[in-house]
Amino acid sequence: MTEFLLGIASAFWLGILTSISPCPLATNIAAISFVGRRVGSPTKVFLTGLLYTAGRTLTYLVLGVLLVSSLLSAPYLSHVLQKYMNKVLGPILILVGMVLVELIQINFSGSGVSEKTQKRVEALGMWGALLLGVVFALSFCPVSAALFFGSLLPMALRCESGVLLPSIYGVATGLPVLVFAVLIALGANQVGDAFNKIAAFEKWARRTTGAIFIMVGIYYCLTHVFGLFS
Repeated sequence: MTEFLLGIASAFWLGILTSISPCPLATNIAAISFVGRRVGSPTKVFLTGLLYTAGRTLTYLVLGVLLVSSLLSAPYLSHVLQKYMNKVLGPILILVGMVLVELIQINFSGSGVSEKTQKRVEALGMWGALLLGVVFALSFCPVSAALFFGSLLPMALRCESGVLLPSIYGVATGLPVLVFAVLIALGANQVGDAFNKIAAFEKWARRTTGAIFIMVGIYYCLTHVFGLFS
């Protein structure tokens, strides 16, 4: 039970960290601004944020269900995962931690929004935010890919939770989006200050999380690979 509660808290934190990372945060603000300036009403701008968050949450939920259920449904693969998960988890955590503290640089970015998608979003109006949420959730950048595939997915497999943990992760990725939706609705002057504060916090939070991942990964390796503490 304690491990599952820790998984829930970790999924929430990983979602927050994903959302405030530079690449996802920039796309989140761009998405809300893109749709928000077309709907006018402050209430609709906030609803736009909710729809965008719903799109991201739905995407991570579907990915989690498909990946976790498919991996656990195969008897042989499920047995292998249960047998070797702790041994594999250590190196994975170390690699993810090294990405977060920028010891490993990965140069790729999301595909962004195509002209065809932009036209669809414009045609849908406020509901276009739901589509943008799906598109940007699938446009993984190095940090978001490392956090989702390298941290959340192994944790969901370990807890056998392909629904709850990805859902919590998805909702958490949308909370800062809702904050910016409110700021945009109240006035764009406050957005810049909020962005700078979040950017400063993100750097500290990402590096701290990365350092913790590396230390936990080393402990897992020493315990489950080399058997020093068993």
